[in-house]
Order: sequence, then structure tokens, then C-alpha cells
Amino acid sequence: MNRSACLIFNPVAGNGDPEQDLAQICSILEPQIDLDIYFTTAEIDADQLAHEAVGRGVDAIIASGGDGTLSAAAAAVVGSNIPFGIISRGTANAFATALGIPDTIAGACQVILQGNTRVVDAANCNGHPMVLLAGIGFEAETVERADREAKNRLGVLAYILAGLQQLRSFETFEVEIETEDRTIKSTAAAVTVANAAPATSVFAQGPAGIIVDDGLLDLTIVAPANKAAAIAATFHLFQTASTGNAADRDDIGYLRAKQFKITTNPPQKIVVDGEILGATPVEIHCIPGGLNIFVPLTEEVEPVEKLNRLPNVVIEDKRSKLL
Repeated sequence: MNRSACLIFNPVAGNGDPEQDLAQICSILEPQIDLDIYFTTAEIDADQLAHEAVGRGVDAIIASGGDGTLSAAAAAVVGSNIPFGIISRGTANAFATALGIPDTIAGACQVILQGNTRVVDAANCNGHPMVLLAGIGFEAETVERADREAKNRLGVLAYILAGLQQLRSFETFEVEIETEDRTIKSTAAAVTVANAAPATSVFAQGPAGIIVDDGLLDLTIVAPANKAAAIAATFHLFQTASTGNAADRDDIGYLRAKQFKITTNPPQKIVVDGEILGATPVEIHCIPGGLNIFVPLTEEVEPVEKLNRLPNVVIEDKRSKLL
């Protein structure tokens, strides 16, 4: 008897032919999986379809579309323990890349057929589910600049061009970061809190290896003094992502914690899983083991942190008050 799964399919994702994409998915999966197919529409999004599938108690949920579709569907599955499959057909495909899942239809379908699952963390950001990352400051402004037309026309290059444009109006802000045991005050141009992030999310790459099942969130703070330093820091983070070595510039810091409360002056926009979601202050909490995802096998990375060389940084250890 075949396995069964609910397939949530976004017909307007990416630049391909949705009919051909769906036909390819069905041709690969249906010999072994009985698919119950639902389409997202302007009125019914992936979040609603996934919530309904969870309510029906389906055996598995598979989402196919861009990062917005995948993140919305995954957020609805958090805490359900229902196996979740990813078939990326978007612009950046950050969700799949962060978990080592192929961003081709054939490759992603094979991962689902193999049936290997991994329990990974999720997060809650100001009351909203988060499966990838929250960007504050530079990254949020960059995502907002990269409009849908540019992404459809240029793909990932749209984000790079938007980032270069954002550098023209380079600004820093005061930031206070509170964890369960420390309070950190500094200036920054960007703060990123990641549950999972691909190498292309460069502002999350301070520790050069984000562990998706450690019950912790990874924070990277970028605090360049000027535009030239911002460009150098960004390039350094590209190198960090590609080499696997943690960032070693004095204006880049990083740490891991179960939760973060972040306040900025002035308030900064927040982007969560690729969508603008209000402004600071923000509270982000890890949800350990929140998702059960079909993934290939991956190697674990040792956790690291670096903070004390950031310019103008003040670190208050809450634990010392308890001694």
C-alpha cells in the first residue's frame, strides 16, 4: 500500500511552466505516494491549506513553491510532528538550500521518496512562526527594495542589486540585545537572528555554520563604521559562508541563545522568512524540535561565538547578579 501525502502547490511560483512542474512532481512521486493536491490562490494561501491538512491528520505534507509558500506551510506544521516535504520552485530557494535539499524538482522529490526525516527547530517571532530567519536593519531594507518584478526578471541577482543600492543610504543604529543570561549593547547596521539560513543569507553567516537542531538561535551583528567597512564586512561574510570559517573581523559578532529580545533606536524594519513584518522591538524564541522535515543526511557543526571585539560593545552578564 502506497504512502499518502497532501501536496500544496503554488501555481504562480517561479518562472517555469506550472503545469509541467506539477506533471513532473506527480510522475516521480505518484508511483509510491498517493497525492491529495491543493492549489494556493489569491484567497487561499499555503498557511490555510497546511492548517487544514494538519486538522485532517494527513500522513505527510509536501509544499511546492517559493520560499514564502514553503515557510507559510511549514509554519502551520510546527509542533504537529507530521513529516514535511519541500519542493522549491522560487527565486532564492533559501529554505531548501539551508537544509541541504536539492532545489530541482527531481532532486527534491527523490529526498521525499527516500523517506529520511530530521527533527529541526522552528521559532516564534513577535507571535508569528519563523522557520528561517529574521533580519533587522540592512537586510530588511534590502528585501523590501527587491520587488517582485525584479525577482522574476533577475532571480537572486535582484537581492544583490538591492543590497548595493541600500549601501548608498548606509546607516547604523543603537541596539540592545537581551538573552536569557546577558544584555549586549552596541551599534549596528544589521542584526540577523537565524534558525536556519543558506550561505546566500550572508548577514546570518557570522558563526559560519547554523545548527538547525540544537534548540538555539544564531545571532549575527554587523557593526561597520562606514560604507567602506560595510562593503568589506559583507565580502568577509561571503567568504565565511563559502569557506566554513567563522567571521574574524572586529565589526562582526555572533552568539547563540534560546531567545532574543532586540530593541533599537531608532526603530528598524524586520524581515521574517523573506516578508516584511513590522518593526522593532522584537522577541524571538526558539521552538526546539518544531518541524519534522524530509532531508538528506548532513554533518553537524560545532557552535562558536564572538562578541567582545565589537566597537562600543557593552556586555552585562545576568548570571553575575545571581551569585
